[in-house]
Order: sequence, then C-alpha cells, then structure tokens
Amino acid sequence: MTRGTRIKLLTGGAMMLGLLMTGCGAAPGGPAGGSGGGTGGGPQAAAQSAPTSRCTDRIDYTGDPRSNAEINSSPTCPPPQKPAREKPRCTDQKDYAGDPRSNAEINSIGATTGTCPPVHKPATDDTPRCTDQIDYAGDPRSNAEINSIGATTGTCPPARKG
Repeated sequence: MTRGTRIKLLTGGAMMLGLLMTGCGAAPGGPAGGSGGGTGGGPQAAAQSAPTSRCTDRIDYTGDPRSNAEINSSPTCPPPQKPAREKPRCTDQKDYAGDPRSNAEINSIGATTGTCPPVHKPATDDTPRCTDQIDYAGDPRSNAEINSIGATTGTCPPARKG
C-alpha cells in the first residue's frame, strides 16, 4: 500500500470518526448519513441525532476536563466539572511595567518557585540631560553626543557655534 493511499485512508477514517462522535450526518428519523453503509433509521439512530439527546447540547460543559464523548456516553447527564482554579499569574498580581524580562519568564519563575519574583525596574537617572539645561542651537554635535559627554564627565560641555 502506498503512502498516499494510507494517508487518504487515515484522513477518511478520522473524518468519519469525527462525524460519528459529533452526530453529524444523521437526520432525525432518517438513515445515518455519510457515504453509504448506514444502518438506517430506527429508534436508536433517531435518539442519537435528536438535537436535545446529547448532554453537551443541553448543559453547558465549558471548561469541563472530560471529552464530549465521555460526557455523552453516560446514561444520565453528569453534572459539569469545572477545572481547579490556577493561582493567578504573577503579571496579573504585580505591575511589571518596565521590567526587562518577558511576561512568560516572570510567570515561569512564579510557577516554579511558588512566589512571584521582585519587580526589576531599570535604573533611572534623575540627572537632567545637558540638552535640557543649555541651549545648544547651532552646535554641530548631535544631542546624543552632547548628553553622552555630560553623562561621562558629570558636567555639560560648553555650546559650540557651528
């Protein structure tokens, strides 16, 4: 059997399984749909395809960890199970604005250690820039160069006229 044939068979089988599990392809009171080989109507086929026959059609199971097939296979509709609430993420508990780490990294640290890491804020320089203190209009140097000189030496360079 060639690879292409196997893929087609697997794809077709998966599609049929999906249709059967969701109840698609069967009309109420009619034969089970699909590409032939159906068993015809009957009370069981009608009950399976009726819009209100499945528990998942009647009750909201959003978030339930069980599969729809498991829920619908029960003789009576089981009560919905809600997943256990996870501890809130660190980025939902603290303001990490300005922290150089990604949200994923911060939340991963919190999940691993059980406590949220401290916020890393970038160092702030309260010293005003030279270009905010002195008028450098006409100076041929860029603002970045002038401010760099001021940050390195601790004093602002005198303005040059171009």
